[in-house]
Amino acid sequence: MTTTTVTHVSNSVATLYVAFELSARSWKLAMTVGLGQSPRLRNVSAGDLAKVADEFRQAKRKFGLAEGARVVSCYEAGRDGFWLHRALLASGVENHVVDSSSIEVNRRQRRAKNDRLDATKLAEMLVRYELGERRVWSVVQPPSPEQEAARQLHREIEVLQHERRRLANRMGGILTNMGISLIVNRHFVTRLQAARQWNGEPLPHNLVERLLLEFERWQLANKQLANAERQLRHEVQKEAEQSPAMQRLVGLRGLGAKGAWLLLREGLLWRNFQDRRQLAGFVGLAPTPHCSGDLDRERGISKAGNARLRRLMTELAWGWLRHQPLSELTGWYLQRFGNGNRRSRKVGIIALARKLLVNLWQLAAHDVTPRGAESVDWRSKFQKKPKGSRLSSVPLTAPT
Repeated sequence: MTTTTVTHVSNSVATLYVAFELSARSWKLAMTVGLGQSPRLRNVSAGDLAKVADEFRQAKRKFGLAEGARVVSCYEAGRDGFWLHRALLASGVENHVVDSSSIEVNRRQRRAKNDRLDATKLAEMLVRYELGERRVWSVVQPPSPEQEAARQLHREIEVLQHERRRLANRMGGILTNMGISLIVNRHFVTRLQAARQWNGEPLPHNLVERLLLEFERWQLANKQLANAERQLRHEVQKEAEQSPAMQRLVGLRGLGAKGAWLLLREGLLWRNFQDRRQLAGFVGLAPTPHCSGDLDRERGISKAGNARLRRLMTELAWGWLRHQPLSELTGWYLQRFGNGNRRSRKVGIIALARKLLVNLWQLAAHDVTPRGAESVDWRSKFQKKPKGSRLSSVPLTAPT
């Protein structure tokens, strides 16, 4: 049984602070009115917003707050996404979605951890954040329902690409165990029937049946992928005709329509970055210096960000050197890393990716073209090309 010591506060500064610790079956709420105040802990069923509102009312009476007192809440970004954030805003609650990896924790190797302790700690940090300690954690900028829905098409393509590749690798592995190598494509069934083992005997019946079932799954994934890519090409062209930011990005030599689409849909503009540090931190290209006393070293990039955009920017940086040889960015890279070894060039390409990301953001948001960069008519990227060519010079999913 939790005992709560109630401290009544002045209604002129009265605020109810609420921290949610979310799980699949139940939510734990930690409610307080300030630092030093033992939080009121309550459990509610997951998704029961009516019970949550009732707990808010009871907490206000318990702490002596007015019925219309301000309520500020927070929860960690995770499996529940942003629907709870939107529901709380609609009910008049000021809510913050917190980046889980930015929350400070005890550095001891072994420490106590449970929902009660986590909710209590989160409530304490919420109060500190509201009192002006902005570095206590990082707050996520939730997308609107429309912005969140707009990200689904290219993400679905990535899932289908992975699924198709996984099925093809599994079929290839099964055949390799029998000493046979076949390419998985539309002619796979015909070639499978003609395949023979090392001694000239046909493949075992059960193995052939399994391969045929795997191939049916591969065909389904391949068909869905073709439909999704066809829809993506239509959506990309439609976006380019309507969006000036898309036109400016596509007009750069070395940046294709799909790459520009991915940048905009993942939040290059709608996240409203204040400076280049926020932008680099979002993508995971921010530096991580480690300095203490005489120790001063750089541990590389943080990688605590959007891995999808980080892979894309790495691929774009390599392409930039090829397609924009006269640009200022290319000159900077060649001067700093051009004569280095392989490792040095790979480190340099990450630095170039960060600079290029900032330049693309300035181009899309403020119409500032990278110095020395060559541009083309954006409509040329959508002209019909010979069979086998791609719409974009950059694949939708860059290799890791």
